[in-house]
Amino acid sequence: MHVVYDGSGPTTFQGSIDILRRSGTFCWYGPVLGGPGPLDIMSLPKSIKIGYATFFDHIQTPALLRARSAQLFDWIAERKLKVLIGGEYRLGDAATAHADMESRKSTGKLILVP
Repeated sequence: MHVVYDGSGPTTFQGSIDILRRSGTFCWYGPVLGGPGPLDIMSLPKSIKIGYATFFDHIQTPALLRARSAQLFDWIAERKLKVLIGGEYRLGDAATAHADMESRKSTGKLILVP
């Protein structure tokens, strides 16, 4: 893969690195489950690049959040940004959707439908 966006935490960190192609980019953002622990930068494979950002560093005000959100949805509507839908689940099957994400059986966005 050219790029991996991962906000999950330590359980997906190594897997995200492993699937990157040579000189790929790993965008690690606001992990909800904690950090990966100590990282030996010399052990990183394939000349990959790692970027780490937190939401509050980039979106400091509600006005900026609204502006960036509007831009994002404009790009989607104009087909400048393609959103990969990896699956749809009924709301009652949310546990299955979570299990599929955690086990890496899914790619893209998973949608819960009421």
